[in-house]
Amino acid sequence: MPARLGDLELPRKSPRFLACRVAVRPFITSEPVVIGLSGGADSLALTAAALAEGARVHAVCIDHGLQEGSRDVATRAAETARRLGATAEVVAVDVAGTGGLEAAARQARYAALHEAAGAREIWVAHTLDDQAETYLLGALRGNPAGMAPRTGQVVRPLLTVRRADTAGACAELGLGPWRDPQNADPAFRRVAVRQRVLPLLSEVLGGDAVPPVAQAASRLAADDALLDRLAGEPTDDCAELAAEPGPLRRRRIAAWLRERGLSVTAASIGAIEALIIDWRGQGGVAVGGTVAGRLEVTRVDGKLTLTSGVR
Repeated sequence: MPARLGDLELPRKSPRFLACRVAVRPFITSEPVVIGLSGGADSLALTAAALAEGARVHAVCIDHGLQEGSRDVATRAAETARRLGATAEVVAVDVAGTGGLEAAARQARYAALHEAAGAREIWVAHTLDDQAETYLLGALRGNPAGMAPRTGQVVRPLLTVRRADTAGACAELGLGPWRDPQNADPAFRRVAVRQRVLPLLSEVLGGDAVPPVAQAASRLAADDALLDRLAGEPTDDCAELAAEPGPLRRRRIAAWLRERGLSVTAASIGAIEALIIDWRGQGGVAVGGTVAGRLEVTRVDGKLTLTSGVR
């Protein structure tokens, strides 16, 4: 174990930090990686653990510009990464898009990370708790989902680690993580699930509900990955889609939407599926909007077509 990370002296005993290090070990390669570093406990612990395990890390600190002082937060995160021995940069993004503020910020963040990474892996700091929350949020939208350890370039090494461990790791290392005030605002659905739904499920269960919910999410992610491979490439051909079994058809529709940068909901997939298998000349399906107007999926000459209408 290294005695130091950059100019930070490591403690002799750090069980929480060790849990983070053990989690990242299977993902370490000789190639450099990009880490999305917000300055919060999860991404700070991931950055430190990756460096302690010998990874070459470039931290990308995104300034979403949504809160006063956001540039300072990103700058401090980059400075901390450099103290630990990583290279770092601050990238400002313009948050604009469909599906609400959280979705738009996520789209802008990942676009910036992919641009900064090039061909390198992008590591993000989702934890076991995030996995459980993602599953429940998806289920409430009619589309339960889980996160895989790897999705293309995106790698999630901490999916087996609890949020308490990342916070504890930062405390052991003497790092002061940024605490995003939005993470305490129950107006955001994820926060409401964290503060209200999961504690209630734990009370009903008589124990911690996060591990079993996260386990269900992990199994679902593995099942989805297999079905996505079986489904094949996205297509706009309605006859080809109509000939598919329902589960594969719906995945190809979802992939077609994502390919165009659109959010996916159970309602939109169901309505688009009706354009394919229950075609009666119905109108388009709203899938978002831009400053120019509403985006719709319509059926034209047997093909799914994305059109922009006037608001």
